[in-house]
Amino acid sequence: MISYDNLWKVMQEKGVTQYALIKKYNISPAQITRLKRNESVSTHTIETFCRILDCRVENIMEYIPDEITNE
Repeated sequence: MISYDNLWKVMQEKGVTQYALIKKYNISPAQITRLKRNESVSTHTIETFCRILDCRVENIMEYIPDEITNE
């Protein structure tokens, strides 16, 4: 799965609030909700966040392999 947990850390470090994303950068609340739920978002959305936060993709998202159970 893709995790956006790092996004919230970078936002805090940079002093960017969810309110600012919505009001200043015109990010839709639905996009923020999708990110909070670790749901899929477009590469355009990821690019927009990288531009706003002046960071790299790997600073805001990471791939976490699903656990594989061998029975």
